[in-house]
Amino acid sequence: MSDWLVLVLAMAGACAVVVVITLVRQRTASEDEDPSETPDVIEYMTMWIGVIYAIVLGLAIAGVWEARSAAQDHVQAEAQALHEISERVRVYPPEVRDRVRADVDAYVEYVVHTEWRRMADEQQVTERGGELLGRVRADVTDYRPGNDFEAQAYQPLLDQMAAADQARNARADSTGVTMPPVVWWGLITGGLITIGMVFALQIRRTGRELVLAGLFSATIAFMLFLIWDFDAPYSRGIAVTAEPFLTMFPGAGG
Repeated sequence: MSDWLVLVLAMAGACAVVVVITLVRQRTASEDEDPSETPDVIEYMTMWIGVIYAIVLGLAIAGVWEARSAAQDHVQAEAQALHEISERVRVYPPEVRDRVRADVDAYVEYVVHTEWRRMADEQQVTERGGELLGRVRADVTDYRPGNDFEAQAYQPLLDQMAAADQARNARADSTGVTMPPVVWWGLITGGLITIGMVFALQIRRTGRELVLAGLFSATIAFMLFLIWDFDAPYSRGIAVTAEPFLTMFPGAGG
């Protein structure tokens, strides 16, 4: 099922629940019930519950968005480091240079076409990807510079290799979900309480109030969907892509 279809169904479901409950209350309410006689303390509590829940939603969205941005930065850093390695080895002898570039290309192609699907489906990287990167590391570290010019390029290559390895490890750590289950229970429960307080205010007098209550519930459903969608950076609708690898290594897209 498409993530956008899930969003539409969630928002429509929230609106439908509000409408159904309101209509049921209208039919079952006693004739002498006066909706305008809502105690002030209930209005005060509803206001503060809404404010507190809005703050919690904002913090949750900020947290998952930051995690997604960090995941995108890890991919960019890894691609950039590998690109630097591929470019800087031009000072090495042709056989060494070609071997390093071939192993870098093999690693990038594997990440783009195989490992990325594994990250999306199972939220983890593969051992094969680590082996291919280890091959690149061996190519870089095992070579002995033959002159001063090659020696000057050796240490920067080691630094870029370390940066690529660090970025890969960070990418592996960010494949999972960000929000722990207890936070999700809090968000869902808080949403139900917030919507429930709308009915405590006896919103059933006019069609305008009914529409506003439905839109309020749909907005909460939309915010929860955004948090859920951003929660797994590599595997849901607005996911981190392998675009940095494809930009740095156009041949990997074939």
